[in-house]
Amino acid sequence: MKPLRSEDIAERLDKIRSTLTGGARLVAVSKFHPAEYIEMAHAAGQRLFGESRVQELVEKWEGLRERYPDLVWHFIGPLQTNKVKYIAPFIHMIESVTSERLLLEICRQAQRVGRTIPILLEVHVAREETKSGFSPDELRELLGRIASSPETYRGIALHGLMAMASNVDDEAVIRGEFATVHRLFDEIRSSGLLLQPDLFTELSMGMSGDYPLALREGATLVRVGSAIFGDRA
Repeated sequence: MKPLRSEDIAERLDKIRSTLTGGARLVAVSKFHPAEYIEMAHAAGQRLFGESRVQELVEKWEGLRERYPDLVWHFIGPLQTNKVKYIAPFIHMIESVTSERLLLEICRQAQRVGRTIPILLEVHVAREETKSGFSPDELRELLGRIASSPETYRGIALHGLMAMASNVDDEAVIRGEFATVHRLFDEIRSSGLLLQPDLFTELSMGMSGDYPLALREGATLVRVGSAIFGDRA
């Protein structure tokens, strides 16, 4: 696979940024790509990056933090509870909170390092059972528990929702799933269950293949990797 040049990445970033609407922001998904590509993207003005493997993220953070202290890291993939401790000291947001067990471990590790970690709760709306996350009803129940026992959940700040659509070619299905998540987002915002409703502003939806559809359905964060960095190394 031919390595990308700085101008390649800059051109791709410009193209994607030109399509972002409504103040949506780009999470450049750098997982499985070398740190050099992150440096090239940084030179082109990108600051927000998404990673989905703890060891890889920690290595990149350690290697880049002194030269690029303005890098912002989001964790966007499956996260094992026993690995939260490794990213708790520095992660800017965990987008992929898929269970209450994971949520409680993030709370525990955040308190251990004296931080409040921004999180998104992942909603499962896709057809694939392999995709994880809360059902809408599970989400409502969890928010009720948080509202009634906030001390149990110290260490996190709930900033919104994250979702992945079904891996299908039917755009109507994909848009429908994104629209479902947006309705749930609006419902939660006005539910009275949020301890800090002013923070609940993020809707992370859409990847390289479907992010334009997600933007039409209100996404504030889009997670794009291959359209910037090419196929995974």
